[in-house]
Amino acid sequence: MTNFWDERFAAEEYVYGTEPNEFVKQELQTLKPGKILFPGEGEGRNAVYAAQLGWDVTAFDSSSEGKAKAERLAKSKNVAIDYQLAAYHEANFAAESFDALVLIYTHVPAAMRREYHQKFLSFLKPGGYLLAEAFSKEQINNNTGGPRDINMLWSEEELEGDFATLSNLKVELLETELQEGEFHMGKAAVIRAVGKK
Repeated sequence: MTNFWDERFAAEEYVYGTEPNEFVKQELQTLKPGKILFPGEGEGRNAVYAAQLGWDVTAFDSSSEGKAKAERLAKSKNVAIDYQLAAYHEANFAAESFDALVLIYTHVPAAMRREYHQKFLSFLKPGGYLLAEAFSKEQINNNTGGPRDINMLWSEEELEGDFATLSNLKVELLETELQEGEFHMGKAAVIRAVGKK
């Protein structure tokens, strides 16, 4: 999988753009900055935005190309981020050490989804926030981005199960217009989750 993402991110341009995801932008502005974790952060647009808001940012991804572009973007915005090179199964942080966890289009094979979601939640402090957005299973009918394997797309039931330990968990299905570089462009079926540990 690393080679796929290295190939995608090798382009000079930022394939998902340099602006933050709209949902991330909207939600982070309502939270008091603290320590924040971005798994599968790719080219860094969301992590860099969080750093601009004053968050202490840690991010990781398996792509060295993504890491290089994220660090370049951070430098251009005069912020610092701690970006680590790691796959999901390798990522290891102290338990209960982050105030927020942000999962943006972190699609993985269905057999590993719940395990990774539980692992990432363990890094979240009590009182910490989860923000997640990805393609819902309805996206299989669109050609505006995301995996072509329906089992890698998310459903309400899956997220409600994966994040059942969170309080005030809100899971929402919606259609939105994505303008996030060439691979996320046009009308899309997405799912969002917000919760508090």
